[in-house]
Amino acid sequence: MYGKAFAPEYQGALTTLSVNSSLTDVLTEGIDKLREAERSGHPAEAARCGLAVAEAYRRLGRVREADQAWKASYRTAREAGDTAAMAWALWSGGTLARQRGAFPLAWRLLGLAAELGEQAGDIVCRGYSLAGLAETGRIQGDYAAVGRLHEQLLAEARRRGEARHTVWALEGIAQMHRNTGDYDRAYTLFEEAAEIAERAEDTRGHAWALRGLADILSVRDKDTEKALELLSRAETGCRAMNLSSALAYNHKMQGNVLHRAGRHEQARQMYELALTEFRAMSEPRGEALARLGLAKSRARLDRTRAETTAELTALARSLEGSGLKHVQRLVTRAQEEFARETEAVR
Repeated sequence: MYGKAFAPEYQGALTTLSVNSSLTDVLTEGIDKLREAERSGHPAEAARCGLAVAEAYRRLGRVREADQAWKASYRTAREAGDTAAMAWALWSGGTLARQRGAFPLAWRLLGLAAELGEQAGDIVCRGYSLAGLAETGRIQGDYAAVGRLHEQLLAEARRRGEARHTVWALEGIAQMHRNTGDYDRAYTLFEEAAEIAERAEDTRGHAWALRGLADILSVRDKDTEKALELLSRAETGCRAMNLSSALAYNHKMQGNVLHRAGRHEQARQMYELALTEFRAMSEPRGEALARLGLAKSRARLDRTRAETTAELTALARSLEGSGLKHVQRLVTRAQEEFARETEAVR
């Protein structure tokens, strides 16, 4: 049985904040409490309030401020001798590094966060840090390397009845199944994640699960309208919490659904919107996916074959050395499909 979802990254004076609190509200209150702790000379409290500030900035796509905030939280925690707070700050920094596409740094910071969390006896921080490592590998496309870790973390979250982490693990495993073509298994896992998230009042997790279900309905069942309906519901939740990254991925998925349905002009508009959003938050993986979708939709509209070939080639080159193996595979597949189509019309 799962309880109500909670946000362990909201600590100290901010523990009363809900997992569904608007990020702008989290940021405002976090800065107020941080300044109060600094004035009172309580570095441990300042470090924990600073964590919420860093996470709010990160999720709002304000990368520079997020980078400054997690580092300040870490320095303050170290000054206070608070190992657990140091671990949480490193977790935030590692998560930000992954979001920015700095994967070697993400692996290093999240690994350190897991070690410090274990030293401090903070099993939640350890679990979140290991989850961060698993998600980093999954995003890079190293499924064999992190699949077992996802399953291990799912089992631990189920055992503790921790809804939010269970939802995260289910969605990660579902995404790997989806990307390797097992749509039925992916749908079942996304469906379970959506049910748990809804009961636990986890708006963020529910929005991601609905996005996953919409993807499967579109690609497997060709049910465009139902997929768009689910994405619309998810978008409402994203906007309520100001979830910049989740909203951008939602728009990108709307582009995917529309493109598959042959509604290429609408798809182009959604991909352009998503691309603008990803660039604003310096999110290279999302940017690459939006660029790929945009190239494919433009190829069906106003691009010449030479222009599309050049666009895909430029995208492939931009991904060299990025570590985004799954995205690189998608771009290569698009290049091969387009080359076959070009040959067929000659």
